[in-house]
Amino acid sequence: QVQLVESGGDSVQAGGSLRLSCAVSGYRISRNWMAWFRQAPGKEREGVAAIYIETPNTNTYYGDSVKGRFTISRDNAKDTLYLQMNSLKPEDTATYYCAAAREMTWLHPSRALIKDEYQYWGQGTQVTVSS
Repeated sequence: QVQLVESGGDSVQAGGSLRLSCAVSGYRISRNWMAWFRQAPGKEREGVAAIYIETPNTNTYYGDSVKGRFTISRDNAKDTLYLQMNSLKPEDTATYYCAAAREMTWLHPSRALIKDEYQYWGQGTQVTVSS
C-alpha cells in the first residue's frame, strides 16, 4: 500500500525559506514520477515541481511561478521526497501535497505537472507566507 506523508509546513515571513518532506512507503521513488502540488483556497490544484529519476539521470520540472526559487529532490536512503522553497512570497500560501504516479507509468514531460497523471496523494501540509 502506497503511503505519502508530508511534513514541514509552517508560517513564515516573505523572503524566508522552508523545506517540505514527503515520507514514502510502499513505492519506489527511482524510475517513477513524483511531484509536489499546491492548492490555495478557491483555486485549482497547481503543479509545483516534478521529478523522474533513472540513475544516473535526474529530470526535474517546475511551474513557472516557482522556477529559480524551489528545488525538488529525493533521498533514496530515507525514502523521502523534498521541496526546498526559498524566497517565499505571500502568493505561495497554500496546502502543499506530495503525489506519485502509478508505478512504471510513462509520462511525457509536458504532463509532469498535471494532477490527473498522479494516482497517489498525501494529506497535505500548510504553508503560510505573510508579507
